[in-house]
Amino acid sequence: MGQRTPLFDLHLALGAKLVDFGGWDMPLHYGSQVEEHHQVRRDCGIFDVSHMHVIDVSGSQAKPWLQHLLANDVGRLQHTGRALYSAMLDTQGGIVDDMIVYLTEQGYRLVVNAATGAKDLAWMNAHLSGFDVHLTHRAELAMLAIQGPHARQKIGELVTQARAELIHTLRPFEGQQEGDWFIARTGYTGEDGLEIILPAEQACSFFNDMVGAGISPIGLGARDTLRLEAGMNLYGQEIDEQVSPLISNMGWTVAWKPEDRDFIGRAALEAERTKGIASKLVGLVLEERGVLRAHQVVRIAEVGEGEITSGSFSPTLSKSIALARVPMATADRAEVEIRGKWYPVRVVQPTFVRHGKALI
Repeated sequence: MGQRTPLFDLHLALGAKLVDFGGWDMPLHYGSQVEEHHQVRRDCGIFDVSHMHVIDVSGSQAKPWLQHLLANDVGRLQHTGRALYSAMLDTQGGIVDDMIVYLTEQGYRLVVNAATGAKDLAWMNAHLSGFDVHLTHRAELAMLAIQGPHARQKIGELVTQARAELIHTLRPFEGQQEGDWFIARTGYTGEDGLEIILPAEQACSFFNDMVGAGISPIGLGARDTLRLEAGMNLYGQEIDEQVSPLISNMGWTVAWKPEDRDFIGRAALEAERTKGIASKLVGLVLEERGVLRAHQVVRIAEVGEGEITSGSFSPTLSKSIALARVPMATADRAEVEIRGKWYPVRVVQPTFVRHGKALI
């Protein structure tokens, strides 16, 4: 038996098929993974993401500590509520985890991955020496993601007037406290939407209110195909401690300036950049029948080989798509080995769908 979120019994009551995800018993789907995917693209749906870890950072040196800890620079957060996406690196430039960081009235709020939470806290605690910083793991909180083009409108009709006003004024990648709820305009689907962090004892009631209002519950299966279509990395597949941000489509998250900001892993990234980046993360589209899967070999004529990191059938595009790490010289055509046979694929920018529109 794995760890369970506060909504575990409710998932069972709603008919969820449960699976292990990073040591948590989580809903894969509630009947049809494909229909749940379409529901988010066309309208909106609710995800239980309470397995994510919320860590609050306070203390007089919270800012300089995070500027040392993270590849992105929290100094870019100019006013309360703004957020940024960053990798946390080891000294070799490998990705310990990726996360969202919010600037709050009390300091900073980090939202990190479920499967890496214990490792992340251990890494952070190991690098506290010399800093006046306090970490608080907010295990008493739950987290719900409501995603889709109608998400903010529908949630605004279910909450208090103050929360509704906040929902309608939040800018993308911004989060604010309203009472005992933290409401952010962020997500992992390529659609507009919200992520709401709230006391665990309120989560089931609010989830029930949303389902009662006709907002469909969505499982991890659709969450994965949605993020794949959006070209978003998944820890343990596109990124881990064996790869750097520079070969993972995350170069934009590395803040090189100011030059004297000595973040963990900087020297390794600078050496990698000076030597020359050897590979890149691209999108693949299979034009024939078949399904692209992780770890399938990608062959590029007269260039070399790569490997698929994530692959699946795309419900929005009705094609099989993948993310793959390939040599830098890869152009627009390649082949993938599926069950001993080679199939041609098109190499594209690794964002297939955004805001419901096909980009390929």
